Amino acid sequence: MKAFTNANPRDLPQAVKLAHEARVAGHTAAIAGGGSDLLGMAKDHLVDPDVLIHLRGIKGLDRVTEQAGGARIGGQITLDALSTHPLVRSRYAVLAEAAESVATPQIRNVGTLAGNVCQRPWCWYFRNGFPCYKAGGNQCFSVTGENQFHAIFGGGPSFIVHPSDTAPALVALDAKFRIVGLSGERVVPAADFFVLPKQNAARENALADDEVLASIEIPTSSAGMRSTYHKILDREAWTHAVVSAAFVLVMDKDVCRSARIVLGGVAPIPWRVPEAERLLAGQRVTPELAAQVGETALAGATPLRKNAYKVPLTKAVVRRTLVELAARA
Repeated sequence: MKAFTNANPRDLPQAVKLAHEARVAGHTAAIAGGGSDLLGMAKDHLVDPDVLIHLRGIKGLDRVTEQAGGARIGGQITLDALSTHPLVRSRYAVLAEAAESVATPQIRNVGTLAGNVCQRPWCWYFRNGFPCYKAGGNQCFSVTGENQFHAIFGGGPSFIVHPSDTAPALVALDAKFRIVGLSGERVVPAADFFVLPKQNAARENALADDEVLASIEIPTSSAGMRSTYHKILDREAWTHAVVSAAFVLVMDKDVCRSARIVLGGVAPIPWRVPEAERLLAGQRVTPELAAQVGETALAGATPLRKNAYKVPLTKAVVRRTLVELAARA
């Protein structure tokens, strides 16, 4: 790793201005929150910044604020603080559970919500120097190579899966992302923040080079709302989801009034399944209905040569988790 200059902006507008000025001067700039993904990218020789812009010193970016209609969560809150925050745990359990499922306690102590949402793919080809789409190349090596953990939905031309645990939860909660850039602020629905490879094979989200994710706004929790996050791993800790699912149900006693189901580990973006959600509207959640929802959620999956196991695995996750969540008091 080469020597770099540290910058400590007083606020987010100054941070994006410093990043822009560095690029105009012909330098590379990287913005660091917790820095865990950035460190991994540097070790893998995927980034080599001349200027490192730290957000940790900016006040107020790590708070959860209750506001009319819901809550605002600062992008620099650590995953550990997010998972244990009383308001988040009581109203938005799916997000707290997703945050506490990330990696290890050491990483959750420094990793941030914005960093988890915006992290780069962990495909072994990308991380090991192959000239793939994500590295600026013109092919996806996983198509005919090692694709056990790659996409079964939404792939092409790249077949990465989005690595974030909190992203499916935020899409399920219908969150909005507040983004700060050179031209000011803009708000993007979580569902529109993530970008499929067919839209831009080199990127995973809608952030421009001079923008940062400042905070996330979550609507008020409806009466009868229940939520949860379920994650399947290939080992006990550290790793990302083989498959996962975020559920937000609005229940009236034992009848489901509405549902949002978002899958993780199966697509290049958090993968919402509206056809499966519609099956639940106005229905009692029975094991038979849950099985039908699982089948519908996986309709249209197109697995690669080595990851067809994800189809029955995800069906089972949807079925079991749905029954368990609907049965909660």
